[in-house]
Amino acid sequence: MHKDTVERLERFYDAVPRDSARAEEHGGLVLFVREGAGWPFYARPRLDAATPPTLADVAAVRERQRELGLPEAFEWVHEINPDLLAVARSAGLAALEAPLLVLDPAALPEPATLGDVPVRLLDPADPDFAAAVAAHRAIAAVGFSAPGTDRGPAGPAERDAALNELDVAALDEEQARIADGRRLSALAGTPEDGALASGMAMRVADVAEIAGVATLPVARRRGLGAAVTATLARALLKAGTDLIFLSAGSEEIARVYLRVGFRRIGTACIAEPAPVVP
Repeated sequence: MHKDTVERLERFYDAVPRDSARAEEHGGLVLFVREGAGWPFYARPRLDAATPPTLADVAAVRERQRELGLPEAFEWVHEINPDLLAVARSAGLAALEAPLLVLDPAALPEPATLGDVPVRLLDPADPDFAAAVAAHRAIAAVGFSAPGTDRGPAGPAERDAALNELDVAALDEEQARIADGRRLSALAGTPEDGALASGMAMRVADVAEIAGVATLPVARRRGLGAAVTATLARALLKAGTDLIFLSAGSEEIARVYLRVGFRRIGTACIAEPAPVVP
């Protein structure tokens, strides 16, 4: 990877959680602990660590995560911390090696050429904003419960069953982050079927990560995930973002993003306790 790109990615990874979490340092690792409600964060290698994270560092963080009732989750870029994969596995963690991709803006297609369903960005001024945010989260819950790109039976009925009413604090946070440009969210759908695919982007200055792109299994293989990704990427470029990246859950999923103009530059590792075999 290009040195400048690596450094910018690392600064981004470190900055995003600090917006809503406190940082606890444990040797070569930093654990981000969310303040208040919301999706829990993870531990990552410290930006300023003089030495790579050790097995003792991993053990200390896991003990602290258990103490706080947090998932025992770790994330890092393999090319930056190549020794951490073996350390994590020796600690009993299972690691996903996810393709890490960066956008080539010149290769970004028009969203309308990718899917057969319109895509819109969520706007806090819209009267249906709360319902759209709830649909976004419900699609993610249904989509990620059936990983991959294969079609399946789960569709609008399962999405509607997964809908949860948002509390005021969660909705206010979403509104504030979209309003000041730190977050973008998108939905693809039709009046007949409602929202079928969703995705989001997190932005810090001129770097952004696209994440959480999900499609209801019944609507897969129609280019909706690609169209959502391209819509978010175009909006980010228009806002002045010049480094846009994402991590794909598998090589199969990465091929969807290659169609949108993303190019692989490395591997993002996500580690958690290995499942217990009965």
